[in-house]
Amino acid sequence: MTDSATPEEATTTVVHLMRHGEVHNPQGVLYGRLDGFHLSDLGREMAQVVADHLAFNDITHVVASPLERAQETAAPIAAAHELPVVTDERVIESENFFEGRTVAKTDLFAPRNWSKLVNPLKPSWGEPYEQIAARMLSAIDDARRAASGHEAVIVSHQLPVWTARNQLERRRLWHDPRARECSLASLTSLTYRGDELGSIAYSEPAAGLLAQASRGVGA
Repeated sequence: MTDSATPEEATTTVVHLMRHGEVHNPQGVLYGRLDGFHLSDLGREMAQVVADHLAFNDITHVVASPLERAQETAAPIAAAHELPVVTDERVIESENFFEGRTVAKTDLFAPRNWSKLVNPLKPSWGEPYEQIAARMLSAIDDARRAASGHEAVIVSHQLPVWTARNQLERRRLWHDPRARECSLASLTSLTYRGDELGSIAYSEPAAGLLAQASRGVGA
């Protein structure tokens, strides 16, 4: 019997969704899309550890959010493969009404903020989950095509990565933020056969650095 599979259907492509490394943020600001928030020393170490982890992978395409922390995380990965970092606005951090504030729980639930907390399923304080999912999946599809038969890395942010994963796994998009499996500098790796998603794997190449930091001065 003749094999009807086309070359495109037989092609294996991997798209790694990476969360950026730790950010220098001593005031604990909800920085969101604000400029001026760079990786900490630990964050730079984390980015290099992941770059070393991926050094022998067949990476042909590197994408990053336009925010500094994502660009700085992507840089050593791109350098290791002699590639440019492609900036993609679609993988930027989500919008958030509380951006720029140092918000304690007592402030968060103050009456003046109630109008932004009425619908946690949307959510009412920021960019709708459906919108985040749509833009992320569009960027992932383009990265998959650009790296067809090879591997791509997209450096983004926790909520966009987790929302994309929920959408791909056909789970509800609203969730408890404490339950996200998306630590700093983690990889959520999507493996495609042709244009069909075959599997999703999660790994934390920089977990050792985080553990060391937690035993020391903290992360």
